[in-house]
Formats: sequence, structure tokens, C-alpha cells
Amino acid sequence: MKKCHIAYLACTAALLGTGLGAAPSAAHPTVHVVHPGESIQKAVDAAVPGDTVLLTRGTFRQSVDVSTPRLTLRGMGRHTVLQPAAAPSTTAGTGSGAAKGPKDSTPKGTKGPEATKGSTGAKAAGSCAASGNGICVVGTKGNNVGDVTIASLTVTGFTKNGVYATDADGLTVRKVTAVKNGVWGIATERSVHGVYRDNTARDNGDAGLFLANSVKEELGATDTGGTVVEHNRLEGNRIGVTVRRLRNLTVADNHLTGNCAAVFVVGDENKPKAGFVTVRENLIERNNKSCPKTARLDALQGSGIVLTGAEDSLVTQNVIKDNVGKSPLSGGIVLFKSFVGTTSDRNRISGNLLRGNSPADLVVTDTGGKGNSFTGNSCRSSKPAGLC
Repeated sequence: MKKCHIAYLACTAALLGTGLGAAPSAAHPTVHVVHPGESIQKAVDAAVPGDTVLLTRGTFRQSVDVSTPRLTLRGMGRHTVLQPAAAPSTTAGTGSGAAKGPKDSTPKGTKGPEATKGSTGAKAAGSCAASGNGICVVGTKGNNVGDVTIASLTVTGFTKNGVYATDADGLTVRKVTAVKNGVWGIATERSVHGVYRDNTARDNGDAGLFLANSVKEELGATDTGGTVVEHNRLEGNRIGVTVRRLRNLTVADNHLTGNCAAVFVVGDENKPKAGFVTVRENLIERNNKSCPKTARLDALQGSGIVLTGAEDSLVTQNVIKDNVGKSPLSGGIVLFKSFVGTTSDRNRISGNLLRGNSPADLVVTDTGGKGNSFTGNSCRSSKPAGLC
């Protein structure tokens, strides 16, 4: 009996050794290489979670919608360029000379700022990418698209936004250059746990980097779960970074120059209130571009960091210099009552170096704000006096 048992084990081991009884190995991620003149959308639609779509050097005249989780869309540096299609087209993902995507292509989510409810396929006229955006990362309410990475490329010349994401969880945007797009360079709504690092946003119509809960709904501030905006260069935009109706977010170690305003932390009367934002170790200098008044915001020039309608935020260890203007929002660090009358409360302004800002290094026009503190700042002028 013992010999039979040993023989059985030996036979079983032999079978396993041949792979007949072994579990199948995990599939390896695929790299889908796309060259100029080929369809990015077709490669994205063919990819599965974990895959990479790699764009080679050159110019791609097309847009793309991404709704596959754990997908990486990556170029080969700033010379991988996405521009709008050369001729008007309702086909997202195809451009001059591009191969057409599959006719039955249906993205997993198409809601964006301009999306039409129920639109189907990347070709739909109401899809995010087809509405004048470059790259769109699109989830749906209650079903965020997770862990998408956009990296190492340039998006330029789009009538709306260079990179736009909605309902994303864990989105990473890094080493992206967003230049001369009509509204925002890189923007997100209803998104959490994001990382925006080592990007350049220059000469965009509104904010270089725009992060918000929602621009079309009246909602309380969203907890971002620790979103990080760091090591970016933001230059020549209307606003360098806008953080609108969000909580639990860090803006750190960025260089902001040549904008009309550098950093805006914006809240309103909705609950929960915007706040718990940390703005630290940024270099903010010469943001003296002049921008006219809009329906939502006064004229801008010479604004460093503006807190309006925000609470419990920390502004610390920033270098803020030579921001000069005559707007109601001008100055080095400005606490301003929101345009719907919401005060800024319990914010801490500490350890900042401020020089040459006008009308003053520290400006408080929000006289109704409570519990705001100014400690350890190196500055020479304030309105009202005595804050330095």
C-alpha cells in the first residue's frame, strides 16, 4: 500500500510538472504603439486594464476618450503632440490621415462638461473629446474610472481643455505640457485621490490647472482624499491654479509666474464649506498679466494667493514677490469675502516670505472672517496695517 501511495504522488508531481494541473499564468500587460496618422482612440478601445497606449514622437491631430481603468496613455516627451483635427469633424479619435476606429466602438462613460446624455461611441457629437477637448478621462457618477495615467506629451490648441477628467479616482497626470487651450490646460471635476506632478500649463484661456467638485451643480465641497498638485510650472494663464469647492488637497512646490493670478482657493455658501487646503513652498512671482472682468469674477492682475469663502486652510513657507495690480483681488496673500458673501474663517497664514507686492504683501478685505491668523511671515506691508 505504501509503494502504491508513493507511486501516485510521483505520478501527480509529473503531471503538475508538465503544466497539465497548473493554474494559468496571469496575462501580461500589452503596450499598444500608435504612430502619427493612426487612431489613438482605436488603440484605447482595444486596451484592457493594465495596458499602455504609447504614442510615438510626432503630431497627432485628434482627440481621445479614456474610460478603461488602470490604463496608461503616454507619449515620448513634449515632442509627442496632440492638436485638434485639421478639418472640422465629429469623430473623436480620428484626424487627418488617421485610421478610423471600429464602427461599434462604445466608450464605458461619456459624461463630460459638454456630454449629451445617452451618447454612444467615441464618435458621438456630444462626447467629451468631440466637444473641443484633447484628452478626456471619463467615469460616471457612482462608478469612477480608477488609476488612469496620462504622461509625457503635449496637448495644445483645443477650444475647450487640454486634459479633462470627470469622476476619476487615482488619476495621475505628469510631465504633460498643456499650452494655448481655450479654457483650462488640465482640469478635473468630481475626482478624488489625484496626482498632478511635473506638468507645464502655459497661456491657457482660464486656469492652467483647474480642480473642482462640479461647475454645473450647486454642491457642497468634495473631499478629494488627499489630492496633490506639486512641481508644476504655471505661466501666462488667467489663473495658475484654481481649487474650487474642494477639501483636503495640497498645492506644493509649484512655480507660478506671468499669470493674472497665481492661486485661487474658492468656496461659496454651500455645505460642507471649501477648506482644509494646504498651499506651501510655492514660488509665486510677477503674476502681473492683466485680465478683464468676467460675469463671475472681477478684473485680475497682481494676485498671489487668494482665499475666498474658504476655511481651516494653511498657507505656509511660500515665496511671494513682485505681484502688482489694482484689482480688488491684488496683493501677495489676499483674504477676500466670496462674491456670494461667504467669509473665510480660521485660516492660518504663517512663515511666508513676501516682498514687493502691491497694494500690500498681506491684504484682508474680508472683515467678517473669524479666527484667521497671521504669524511668522516676513513682509513689509499689509492692509489693514499690523499684520506683518
